[in-house]
Amino acid sequence: MAGLFQVISVAIRVLDKDDVDPQYMAKLAKIAASEIISTKELNADWQRAASGVLVALGLHLPDLMMEEIFLHLSGSNSALPAMVQILADFASSDAFQFTPRLKGVLTRVLPILGNVKDIHRPIFANAFKSWCQACWQYSVDFPLYTAVDGDVMSFLNSAFELLLRVWATSRDLKVRVSTVEALGQMVGLVTRTQLKSALPRLVPTILELYKKDQDVAFVATCSLYNLLNASLLSESGPPLLDFEDLTVILSTLLPVICINSDSKHQSDFPMGLKTYNEIQRCFLTVGQVYPEDMFVFLLHKCRLKEEPLTFGTLSVLKHLLPRLSEAWHAKRPILVEAVKNLLDERDLAVCKALSELLVVMASHCYLVGPPGELFVEYLVRHCAITDSERADIDSSKEFIRPTASFYPFLYRKPEVKLGGVSPTDLRETCEKGLLLITVTIPEMEHVLWPFLLKMIIPRIYTDAVATVCRCISELCRHKHTQSERIVSDCKARADIPNPEDLFARLVVLLHNPLSREQLVTHVLTVLYHLASLFPKNIILFWQDEIPKMKAYVSDPEDLKQDPSYQETWDDMIINFVAESLDVIQDVEWVISLGNSFAKQYELYSSDDEHSALLHRCLGILLQKVHDRTYVHAKIDLMYMQASIALPVNRLGLAKAMGLVAASHLDTVLDKLKDILDNVGDSIFKRILSFFSDRAQMEESDDVHAALALMYGYAAKYAPSTVIEARIDALVGTNMLSRLLNVRHPTAKQAVITAIDLLGQAVIGAAESGTSFSLKRRDVLLDYILTLMGRDDEDGLSDSNLELLHTQCLALSACTTLVSVEPKLTTDTRNLVLKATLGFFGLPNDPPDVIDGLIHNLITLLCAILVTSGEDGRSRAEQLLHILRQIDTYVSSSAEYQRKRGCLAAYELLQKFRTICVSGYCSLGCQGSCTHNKRIDNFPNLPTAFVSPSRDALCLGERIMVYLPRCADTNPEVRKTSAQILDLFFSISLSLPRSANSSFGLDIELCYSALSALEDVIAILRSDASLDPSEVFNRVVSSVCILFTKDELVAALHVCSAAICDKVRQSAEGAIQAVVEFITKRGRELNDADISRTTQSLLSAAVHVTEKYLRHETLNAISSLAENTSPRIVFVEVLAAAEKDIATKDVSRLRGGWPMQDAFHAFSQHAVLSYSFLEHLTSILNETPIVRCDLPKGDTSNNFGESHVEDNVLNAAVIALTAFFRGGGKVGKKSVEQSYGPVLATLVLHLGTCHSLANSGQQEKLRALLVAFNAFCECVGDLEMGKILSRDREQNEEAAWIALIGDLAGCISIKRPKEIPIISLVLCKSLDKSTRYIREAAAAALSEFVRFSESFGSLLELMVEGLTRHVSDDSPTVRRLCLRGLVQMPQAHVVQYTTQILSVIVALLDDPDESVQLTAVSCLLTVLGSSSTDAVEPIMLNLSVRLRNLQICMNAKIRADAFAAFGAISNYGFGTQRDTFLEQVHAAFPRLVLHLHDDDLGVRRACRNTFKCIAPLVEFDGMVALANTHRFSSDHRGDYEDFLRDVARHFTQHMSSRVDTYMASIIQAFEAPWPVIQANAIYLCSSVIAFSSGQHVSALYQTQVFGMLIGKINRSTDAIVRATGSLALGLLLKSTNSSSWKFARLDSAESTF
Repeated sequence: MAGLFQVISVAIRVLDKDDVDPQYMAKLAKIAASEIISTKELNADWQRAASGVLVALGLHLPDLMMEEIFLHLSGSNSALPAMVQILADFASSDAFQFTPRLKGVLTRVLPILGNVKDIHRPIFANAFKSWCQACWQYSVDFPLYTAVDGDVMSFLNSAFELLLRVWATSRDLKVRVSTVEALGQMVGLVTRTQLKSALPRLVPTILELYKKDQDVAFVATCSLYNLLNASLLSESGPPLLDFEDLTVILSTLLPVICINSDSKHQSDFPMGLKTYNEIQRCFLTVGQVYPEDMFVFLLHKCRLKEEPLTFGTLSVLKHLLPRLSEAWHAKRPILVEAVKNLLDERDLAVCKALSELLVVMASHCYLVGPPGELFVEYLVRHCAITDSERADIDSSKEFIRPTASFYPFLYRKPEVKLGGVSPTDLRETCEKGLLLITVTIPEMEHVLWPFLLKMIIPRIYTDAVATVCRCISELCRHKHTQSERIVSDCKARADIPNPEDLFARLVVLLHNPLSREQLVTHVLTVLYHLASLFPKNIILFWQDEIPKMKAYVSDPEDLKQDPSYQETWDDMIINFVAESLDVIQDVEWVISLGNSFAKQYELYSSDDEHSALLHRCLGILLQKVHDRTYVHAKIDLMYMQASIALPVNRLGLAKAMGLVAASHLDTVLDKLKDILDNVGDSIFKRILSFFSDRAQMEESDDVHAALALMYGYAAKYAPSTVIEARIDALVGTNMLSRLLNVRHPTAKQAVITAIDLLGQAVIGAAESGTSFSLKRRDVLLDYILTLMGRDDEDGLSDSNLELLHTQCLALSACTTLVSVEPKLTTDTRNLVLKATLGFFGLPNDPPDVIDGLIHNLITLLCAILVTSGEDGRSRAEQLLHILRQIDTYVSSSAEYQRKRGCLAAYELLQKFRTICVSGYCSLGCQGSCTHNKRIDNFPNLPTAFVSPSRDALCLGERIMVYLPRCADTNPEVRKTSAQILDLFFSISLSLPRSANSSFGLDIELCYSALSALEDVIAILRSDASLDPSEVFNRVVSSVCILFTKDELVAALHVCSAAICDKVRQSAEGAIQAVVEFITKRGRELNDADISRTTQSLLSAAVHVTEKYLRHETLNAISSLAENTSPRIVFVEVLAAAEKDIATKDVSRLRGGWPMQDAFHAFSQHAVLSYSFLEHLTSILNETPIVRCDLPKGDTSNNFGESHVEDNVLNAAVIALTAFFRGGGKVGKKSVEQSYGPVLATLVLHLGTCHSLANSGQQEKLRALLVAFNAFCECVGDLEMGKILSRDREQNEEAAWIALIGDLAGCISIKRPKEIPIISLVLCKSLDKSTRYIREAAAAALSEFVRFSESFGSLLELMVEGLTRHVSDDSPTVRRLCLRGLVQMPQAHVVQYTTQILSVIVALLDDPDESVQLTAVSCLLTVLGSSSTDAVEPIMLNLSVRLRNLQICMNAKIRADAFAAFGAISNYGFGTQRDTFLEQVHAAFPRLVLHLHDDDLGVRRACRNTFKCIAPLVEFDGMVALANTHRFSSDHRGDYEDFLRDVARHFTQHMSSRVDTYMASIIQAFEAPWPVIQANAIYLCSSVIAFSSGQHVSALYQTQVFGMLIGKINRSTDAIVRATGSLALGLLLKSTNSSSWKFARLDSAESTF
């Protein structure tokens, strides 16, 4: 809503009168008025905007607007204040249309005034103010009576009376203030009579408001001014107020001036200034009516010396003096005298007001004669005031007298009261005032000139000299053509300082070129203009020299850029003085000037730096004087006046002594010796002072420091022809050592500077042609290194800044000393480097001091490089030694250290190139000089000594130090490092190469690359915004070309440190560079180079902490393998892994195991993946396990070798695991391609690890199983993984062989196409020397052979291998090979039956039971498909061997042997029948006995065999017996019945075989099985019992009887004893037993 009304208001205001529609405007007025009266308050924005609409309507249609407002001007209307406010706004907007309608407004407003509430009274009062202001504005263009008639006057009188009597006395301040403001506008419109009667009440009401704030004071002052103007300056009558009545008003206003003057420095400055101006208008109004009374009033207030009144009075005088000058013309002497009485005021505000008044007085010619000089001096005195001054003097009168007797005037030190006026404000006011009266008031020239020359000399006016000199320059500028008048004016007054005093004072004041107000420029200008006061021959010199000096200091900001500007400027001043003295050539004047310089000491405090310059000025003057007595007196004065406790003054004194020593060396040395002899008298006294008086020790330090400096500068400035003996005496004796026992930092600095100056003196003498060695130079170096260290022992701990200054000076001194003869020894060099190189690591704060220190350190290193070597080789060694010392800082993590290190390396190389190209000078000269030691000076030395070879620079190592810096984050470091590389290669190309180096560079290509590198540097210098990566790429490309082969190898060998750089970008750059070197020039590397490079890269991969950098480093290793020999790289990586495995717990390394990351990198590499996998499998296939194959007791000799091989295997297995798990798609593809060899390798190694597990080394097996599982996951063989998990870590031989068999079976089903490849590998592995590998190969082959239907020639190879290894040392191999032969597909078994049977025959006699078992089992299998032709030739052998196995303790072997014997019976019908039949009869008794074997399998096998051979025993009854129940029963009784049947058949039908059978049966009495013994006993007894022939009885009864008795008595088995008893009974019951039983009874009893 508010915005809409604002737009309407603006639109109405811009309408032309012709476009105004009254009716429409009336509607808008209604709308706006209705919005205003809708609320009682006039605060909302939209209401104020609606009021603006009505005001805008009034500008075009005032009557329409008035009518709308008048409708709401009633006493009960709540919108009344809003309507009145609108009328006030309209009056302010258009006074000419409002004033004629004022009467109508007052007619409606006056009736309601009495009922206005206090809250609304300010609105009405403001309205009356606006209406009255409109009347006054109207009166400017029209007569006021045309609008303000009698009725209006009457209305105004009534309103005035109401406001004065009621509203002005309200308790509400806001009401009172607004009422007074309205009354102030109404006083000119009411009648004179009413005004006079209102004054007694109105004036106090206004004055009462001055007790309030600034805004109220301003309102009161404005109203008071209107009241005074109406009362005093009315044209209709005399003043209504006498001056006595006005004194109250004036006295009230004077303090207000002070208050509002103070407010000028505060935030309410605009209001305070307005109030101040209104007050001055009030005073001017009164002064115009009562000028004499006003003058007297103001002087009276001045004499009171009350600070607020005094300040106000002076401000009023300053304002009224120009305006009432005619009225006050006769009062000049009185005013001057009054002002003189105020000169001792100490309040700064009063002083400022007084200074401003003096300027005004000067402009009206009040300052004439002595009072004028007094006032000018007052201004000068306050031009010298500073902010540092404080009111530290008490209320008692304290005066400061000038130290020189120039004037009889007494100066009181101004008291500083820091209130609204600061010392700076006062100083600026006085400076501007003094310049103003000098430049703009010609009449003041007679007062100022030459009086201002007196103001230059006094000490208390030192800070005002700039302004004074500027004023003097202005005065002299008008007199530049009147030089004679200048001289005459100065001579005319005896109190003007003489030219010598002026020169001495001004020259010393030149000290600070940056002093405020351009002091130096103004002083030089004054000297320029006052040249006529000095000897005439100086004028031309100064006219030439002074402009040059002014030009040097003309730009302070440019001057600050030079850190040594002060020293340079001081030297210019001294040269200026020296040359001026040379030009003057007036001995008496010089002596007089020396006396003036001597008097200058009174003008400066002991801590004033001007004193240092004063010493030097006097020193250069004494250099020109030949009177030794005068010189001696003046140097005594210098030392006495010098404050040697201050370093700057101490230095100034020392330089002064040095200047004097240039002409009076012996005099100076005598003075220094006297001082040295008198200071402390003894070291013992100094030691006592340490315990008693620290101040005394510090004073002694100051003296020693001053003496050291004076000795140093004496040596520096003394003639070179006479100083050698003095320096030798000073250094060669203990005189110098007496100056070294100092503790204070500044004293240390002084002593160091002195030693530096001694060295400079030696260098200076050499430059002058007087060369000599500095004795005990190394001792001096040791002194310096000791002094620059931190010394906390005595409690005088150096502050950090002071220590840095000391070290900075010490480095400079060391540089000087190493530059003089004799040359540094290696020990001294190392000592200096050890003590100084640490400064590269100092924090970069404060930067200006640290920068200077680093610059000095680099200069020192360059000096050591230049002066320490005699030939090229030693100098190159020196360079490399220093560069290696600062490598730590070049590769630091701190940017400022890297910057310093690179800068130092760059400067060293610059110096080295200078030496190599143009020789060198021990004094640092460039190019040709008399000291230059060139290569020509060594004609008899070999070239390698005179000039360093390229190899001596170790470029490969050096470049890899700085190459990472070319990718640094700091552009300055990048640029500097690129310049370093350029310097290295440019130097190397100019040096000869050694004969045994492999150079092999294309020189043209090298220079092209060097040119490209220099182009990059030029770009870096001009455009720092260039992409750093692009710059680095170009640098690396150039370096790659510039390297020789040996340098490239060396760089690659040391690349680890570069890759481990602490700055990530630099480390990345180093890796990038290594990759590019390898990619472009990797083919040049031999095996040893590749090996060492791999080791370096692996070291980097181990030490880098960021995963990204490690990944990039491993990529670099992959690149090396790809571009060189991958096998060597793989070997080194595995060797590193092997070392880690042996020494670390690789599973717990923080950040992961780098070698595993390397394995992943290889496995994921498109080119290397397959070859790495192949390499790993070859390691597993080729590495033997010695401990597994050696017999017990032989492992100790090969323990170390086998331990290493174990680690290699571990590394290879872990690498395989990483390959399988982290190879990704690339690795998986490689595994698929090498599935067969990899699987064969894992299977073979599985046997090895199981063998190790049997010896307690489970880790190997676990690791392999993990790898195997990873392989299964990689190729997706989940079933094989389950098999591994099922049989995990089972160490029994049968278990792991079965595991291999299961794996082979799984593979045969899942991947039949891979079987030939795997089988081929396994066949070859059968020939390995490691037993467990052969066993694993045999186990796998024995399964794979099952699926060999389509193998063809491979099957022949497999059969050949298996057949060959049935005679292997390992029974397992023999057994598995045999099993493999048997497990061939049936068709192939028939093909190889003869070969298989021959193998079986051989293995039936194997000493190992497992082999025998396998052989007999396989025999059973083979016999099932063998032809008669294959079996018949070996039937006899088989029969014999099977019979031997039938008595084997192994039940399984017995069972299979019996079963096999029955199987071959099927082939016993050919030509071998008879032979086989004999074997049958030989085996038949044993077969019968084992029919009731303890083992069920044996029983069953025997029964089957019995059935097979029964038809061959030539008796049909045997076949019948096989069909009986007793034969098949397992009951003992049935078996015994069966035995009786068999025995009966033996005796009845096979009598011819009884002896054979009986022999076999009796032999079984000793069988290892009790049941077989029992069976034999029973069968034997049965045969005897059923035998009807005497032959059997006679032959066997006695033997058997005895054996039975023995078994019964001795056997531990119940079944033997029981069966023996039963058999004995059979024998006793037999029909033919009577013939022998009595005969044998005795023998039987004897047996018992």
